[in-house]
Amino acid sequence: MNRAKSEKKPNILLVEDELASQKYFELVLKNKFEIDLCESKKTMYTFLSKKDFEVIVMDISLRDGSNGLDLIRELKHNTSNKNIPIICLSAHANSEDRLKAEKAGADIYLTKPIKGQTLINALNELIVTSLKENK
Repeated sequence: MNRAKSEKKPNILLVEDELASQKYFELVLKNKFEIDLCESKKTMYTFLSKKDFEVIVMDISLRDGSNGLDLIRELKHNTSNKNIPIICLSAHANSEDRLKAEKAGADIYLTKPIKGQTLINALNELIVTSLKENK
């Protein structure tokens, strides 16, 4: 039996409200990760209540009026979610936004547009680091 096929893919929660971005990320990530997509604070918490995730990928600007940075802060202050690594995605490529994301608790800050391999590498880095920390 092929070992790679028998291993469980890591679960990733992608909080992104743009349909085109959702489709792009799903296409890029689906071979290596189990992906759940959501577009709002409410649906994010619904997914988190039903499933464990290795990493959350969080867009900063969400259509429902939620701010991804506020959601990161909430997650990092919630005992049941605080250890889930978070990648913050933003269309803003300036140092001020990066600093705000880091202060909110993001583990990695990436800017859009993003190459698929860059996101895959960041996800793998966080998963490996998280596994080492939780041993």
